[in-house]
Amino acid sequence: MVALVHSGAVLGIDGYPVEVEVNLSQGLPGMSIVGLPDAAVKESSDRVSAAIRNTQLSLPVRRITVNLAPADIRKEGSAFDLPIALGILAASGMIDNEKLKDWVILGELSLDGRVKPVRGGLSITAMAREKGMKGVLLPAQNAAEVSVIDDIPIYAIENLPQALDFLCGELELQPVKPETQKEISSPSEYELDFTDVKGQHHVKRALEIASSGGHNILLIGPPGSGKSMLAKRIPTILPSMTQDESITTTKIHSILGQLKNGLLNLRPFRSPHHTISDAGLIGGGRVPMPGEVSMAHNGVLFLDELPEFKRNVLEVLRQPLEEGEVSISRAAGSVTYPANLMLVAAMNPCPCGYRFDPKRECGCTPPNIKRYVGKISGPLLDRIDLHIEVPALDYKDLSSESGGEPSAAIAQRVEQARGVQLHRFQNSENNFNSNMNAKQLKAFCDLDEASKKIMAMAIDKLGLSARAHDRILKVARTIADLASSEHVESEHIAEAIQYRSLDRESWF
Repeated sequence: MVALVHSGAVLGIDGYPVEVEVNLSQGLPGMSIVGLPDAAVKESSDRVSAAIRNTQLSLPVRRITVNLAPADIRKEGSAFDLPIALGILAASGMIDNEKLKDWVILGELSLDGRVKPVRGGLSITAMAREKGMKGVLLPAQNAAEVSVIDDIPIYAIENLPQALDFLCGELELQPVKPETQKEISSPSEYELDFTDVKGQHHVKRALEIASSGGHNILLIGPPGSGKSMLAKRIPTILPSMTQDESITTTKIHSILGQLKNGLLNLRPFRSPHHTISDAGLIGGGRVPMPGEVSMAHNGVLFLDELPEFKRNVLEVLRQPLEEGEVSISRAAGSVTYPANLMLVAAMNPCPCGYRFDPKRECGCTPPNIKRYVGKISGPLLDRIDLHIEVPALDYKDLSSESGGEPSAAIAQRVEQARGVQLHRFQNSENNFNSNMNAKQLKAFCDLDEASKKIMAMAIDKLGLSARAHDRILKVARTIADLASSEHVESEHIAEAIQYRSLDRESWF
């Protein structure tokens, strides 16, 4: 007898349906799993057999063949344990096949029959809703993350006998109550605040501009000047995530099994160490998995001590910074993960860190400085919109008891500027000034004669590339939005040019 159980798996960040077919036949007792299973799936046979026996259920003394369709896509993980077990019970006559129809089932089984959480629960549940399935049965520990999905009944299962009784109609369960996203009314949900930062007013201004337009930013300053402190407070001034942004971000973390409290409401802040590999940053593995750039999707990726990262690691950032996504190809297949992030990087001006410091002497030679700064390629620097110098604070600023402007006040201005951009790009896939294409630059960054003269002088003296020219226009557009100006004026262009420190000859 053949039984069919519907389940699912994840490819990229989206779920796709998997049919678990179970056949009982004459022959030596045993279980074989086909359909390109990986090692974890093949080991399901031992887990499923032990779980059935240890819950006082009857394991058929027959030849059991399990097929995972479509058979041309490699299956990985332990989410097929529960559907395989229920398929065996259905094939042996303990469950009516009709009662399994249109249910999507997933879960890992322990040897005593308990159902453990799995990765990708949110993506598979969203797929089940799109396919018009009757409902979803999944582990109780996955209930929090999928509770945001509505229009489809979701039932949390604790163990194998409970799933069996529910499908046979002998146990009544209440579906998981859908939960709506919690709105973040203010940055008070964060432990950090910009009011803790003393001085550095021009740096805060630059971070406000970067946050308003989704621009990438590089902070340059000596050790102890507050670069990391400033960077860690950027999420407190970013707008709250929308429902769609929360779901997409949660899907990525669900795939990696890193969810703890269900739907993610706070924008992610990722700060990998400089020893990270290119696969760890961009994603990869035998079966491609998301990397740090995807985990920072809709949030901030902070790279401290930027020149200390390996050059090949930094170069892989080009595609996600330009396109907002990353494509990874392996023998097992090719997947695309979203990576729409705000890059924040920090570095010292020289190997010792005290170049340009009026109180400390720098012992670095010009070749050492050039070699140090040269670790960051020109194409990567061109993709960073703002280069900001962060000087060391003097005693007057450090001893001041008055705090800086709170994050809530800055966040209001950022929210207003982003609202202008959402209205401007309402008929486009782009939402931020930083992602404007050539056509949009021409339409929304038309310069007057005074602005053109300032731009021409900057290009001649700084030797800016075409990409750097466009970056200045995008930053100027954001500055104009913060000033509630319909047009980009000369003062906006002048301020934007000031945020290109590494384009100046004095750096090399």
